[in-house]
Amino acid sequence: MNWFTGVMVYIVVWWVVIFTVLPWGVRRDDNPEPGHETGAPKNPMLGRKAIATTLISAVIWLIVYFVIEADLISFREMAPDIYS
Repeated sequence: MNWFTGVMVYIVVWWVVIFTVLPWGVRRDDNPEPGHETGAPKNPMLGRKAIATTLISAVIWLIVYFVIEADLISFREMAPDIYS
């Protein structure tokens, strides 16, 4: 895996993980101020979620990197079977 592919894989993994982490710990505000959305979270903790997403994505990326570099799954070997 070259550096560009590694960065692109990390970005895709990061976005998938952020959407799974966003709902963690969300609590509604029972008495919202006038003009505020009633379903908006009271304290979204976006900084914590960004850090958690980065750490989880790094672990997932390392696993993907190891699988690709160790040739446990090789898409190059599978490609001739598909087109023959």
